[in-house]
Amino acid sequence: MTGTLYGLGIGPGDPELLTLKAVRILNEVPVLAWPAPLEGDGMARGIAAAHIPPGRIEIAIRMGFTVDRAGTEAAYDRAATEIARHLEAGRDVAVLCEGDPFFFGSFIYLFARLSNRFPVEIVPGVSSIMAAGAALQAPLCAWDDGVAIIPATRSESEIEALLSASDAAAIMKVGRHLPKVRAVLERLGLWDKARIIERVGLPGQRIFHPGAVTELPYFSIILVHRRGQAWL
Repeated sequence: MTGTLYGLGIGPGDPELLTLKAVRILNEVPVLAWPAPLEGDGMARGIAAAHIPPGRIEIAIRMGFTVDRAGTEAAYDRAATEIARHLEAGRDVAVLCEGDPFFFGSFIYLFARLSNRFPVEIVPGVSSIMAAGAALQAPLCAWDDGVAIIPATRSESEIEALLSASDAAAIMKVGRHLPKVRAVLERLGLWDKARIIERVGLPGQRIFHPGAVTELPYFSIILVHRRGQAWL
């Protein structure tokens, strides 16, 4: 019998947003893995730290978090090989994933490499978008709204097309793309309706009025609704 691979959603930052199931699995599995920078523990490990018992085998998946896709793929290849050794030995492995494992989650790339060889269980987590709506007290959608989830890394024309086709949108990973995103929202008459938050659920969480924001980090989200308020 091989071990089971768990894709464990641990939420966007607040340790209290882990589900009961995620906490139970953290207490049961002998091996934990998570994405990590070249040095340090990484955000996922930090979020879950309060729930991790001592004595676990821990695998930090070291990568540069750059646009170098070849380097990132190589890091996942190495991690998959190491994780597979534990699974083949009958040890369950839980991979910690910020937010939800299948919503822009790093676990997707390990799933692609290992799911055809080992049993897998996905444990959903609270996504940063859901946490952002709660923190901003801004319902994302209602009635029969169409919603777009837009990475700010997309081109200006693509962002505009997605916004134009939707009633509501969440724009993620804003960071250095803020001027581009703002230009599109202003053209569509949506900038003044934007709700902006950075580092949702983390100690450095901040909320901005559109008129006051000049720069944002990578971990930031803009929520916008064409009606201004979803319930209208």
